[in-house]
Amino acid sequence: MRAAAADGGRSMNGPARPGVILDRDGTLIDFVRDAELGAVVSAFHPDHIRLLPGVVQGLALLQDAGFVLAIATNQPGAAKGQIPESAITRTNQALVDALAREGIHIEAVRACLHHPEGGPGGDPTLATDCGCRKPKPGMLLSLVQELGLDPARSWMVGDAAVDVLAARGAGLRAGLLFEWGRCEMCPVRGGFDEIPMIRPDASASRFDELARRLRDSLATAPG
Repeated sequence: MRAAAADGGRSMNGPARPGVILDRDGTLIDFVRDAELGAVVSAFHPDHIRLLPGVVQGLALLQDAGFVLAIATNQPGAAKGQIPESAITRTNQALVDALAREGIHIEAVRACLHHPEGGPGGDPTLATDCGCRKPKPGMLLSLVQELGLDPARSWMVGDAAVDVLAARGAGLRAGLLFEWGRCEMCPVRGGFDEIPMIRPDASASRFDELARRLRDSLATAPG
């Protein structure tokens, strides 16, 4: 796992704080869709960044409520030989900068660059079964420690079951953002009795709707 911190990676002292750790693609920004090729991929250039509806409003609400904001994203493109690591770093920084222009402060970013198999032309040092690639909780645990977060009052928010599972592994609450038309999310929408680990603590189809539920959770959270 390689890290990039928006504030230089400083450690926090004092009382533990509530935080929201955010997935990137499908949660904060849209995927890149090539209509000609029929391909849908993660953003790999600053020009690709398109904030999803309700993201700025929702992040502002969370920030005003006192949540620390951070990002944890799986980005295996360099391991698979699809894009260079520098493109991932540059795109992540462009997202942080775009949010800063909207008054949103992202305190830290974690990007897991690994992939278990890698791919042709990929960086072989990144082809590994690491402890940071979601659904494993490594990135989240690192952010909790670095930023001095209170797990009982903190959340992982994403758009896939791996985000919920990572939250469970890190002892955080899980928020899920999804569109009802996504068939791969059917096990999350139903079958909770059969797969309780992927049941989120809160869910919504828009980020600002989900943010309101996270804000309201502070009133009932311990501490």
